[in-house]
Amino acid sequence: MARQLNRHAHSVTALSVHMVFVTKYRHACITDDMLKRIREIIAKMCLKRGCILMDCQTDLGKRDHIHLLIDKHPNISESELAMALKTITSREIRKEFAQYLKQFYWKPVFWKRGYCAVSAGGASLDKLKEYMEAQGNAD
Repeated sequence: MARQLNRHAHSVTALSVHMVFVTKYRHACITDDMLKRIREIIAKMCLKRGCILMDCQTDLGKRDHIHLLIDKHPNISESELAMALKTITSREIRKEFAQYLKQFYWKPVFWKRGYCAVSAGGASLDKLKEYMEAQGNAD
């Protein structure tokens, strides 16, 4: 699969990041309806920030975390993006699914404090290193 390059005013980028958000206390509380709503909220928020939500899934067995694949704009850091996505989704999900979430949370929380962010590039590190070492050498 060929990667699409995003053209900006003074740069060309392809910055994909795989993020994982875990529910507070790892409660298995993410329903299908909740996941659908989380997808909608995150897709809208990503577009506002110049990013694209490529995929959003939950572990079908545990339902205690979500995986996001985001094509990120170079002007926003992973920590800024994670903070914004977690804050807004937590507030909206707690508001819209308040009755259901009462059985899991007695405080206004939804996500665990941290997050995981891993670059999701096309080439392996070994291939990149090999390419860089070959620069300047005759082909």
